[in-house]
Amino acid sequence: MSATVADSASSVAAESASQPSARLGLVVEGGGYRALYAAGVLDVLLDLKLSVSGVIGVSAGAIHGISYASGQKERSLRIYTRFCGDPRFFSFKTFLRTGTMVDNDFCYRKLPRELEPFDEEAFERSGIDFYAVSSNLETGEAEYLRMTNAFRDMDALIASASLPYVSKPVEYQGKKLLDGGCTDRVPLAAFERMGFARNIVVMTHPREHRVKDRDAALAPLFYRRYPKFVEAFRASGERYEATQRLIDERKAEGRVFAIRPAEPIPVGRLTRDPKDVRKAYELGRRDALQSAEALCRWAA
Repeated sequence: MSATVADSASSVAAESASQPSARLGLVVEGGGYRALYAAGVLDVLLDLKLSVSGVIGVSAGAIHGISYASGQKERSLRIYTRFCGDPRFFSFKTFLRTGTMVDNDFCYRKLPRELEPFDEEAFERSGIDFYAVSSNLETGEAEYLRMTNAFRDMDALIASASLPYVSKPVEYQGKKLLDGGCTDRVPLAAFERMGFARNIVVMTHPREHRVKDRDAALAPLFYRRYPKFVEAFRASGERYEATQRLIDERKAEGRVFAIRPAEPIPVGRLTRDPKDVRKAYELGRRDALQSAEALCRWAA
């Protein structure tokens, strides 16, 4: 984006920030390391200073979304480039030791408290309603968990990103929870029900992406004690398609501004290469910068 366009976008953003507005929401899809694309988009949105009232994220989308809510630009980029090769971040070695691919104590306690500190004061001051989406094993329903204090409510974030098959269920508020992507990968409809009538939707897959049936192929074996979850997991592809149609409808109505890659992000779901992290992140920044002026005018 040229300097002229950047200046224009910043000017429009400043004008819109000074005006009273309806509740504007930000919906963030997950996608493993591909969701670093979303982190790049969110850092551009921080610069634009839009009047976002609520953020809802799924899995890695929730992890990046909470740093947006605390206003910590490039925090996700620093974390993933610094620790993607650390076996505590994810590895089969950690799985054998803890029963989950991710060392939760390291990633969700030591890291945000000591290594890349999370700004809890800024998070609470932001005035942003933040939600992490998880999946209820017993009901098969998505859970939209409000986090008002990141450290106290950290289990909601852990649950949102606890991948099926390679993570233990997280017990939180009397519920057994797993990754939100098993039931609601892009929770636009849920956010609309909460009163966010206009939403920026950040996706990590192109429009033609289809959820593969094999994602849920092993669910009847692994989760046979939870038939409602198995049914919901198997139907997640259909729900994803329904959400894509809803996004198209809301875009036509002027109620959604969508940012998504035009092509599949050339990065695996998991990687140990900091160059891959940077690649996905920069793709997100590029697309967000290209959309910045139009987004600011839409949000005004």
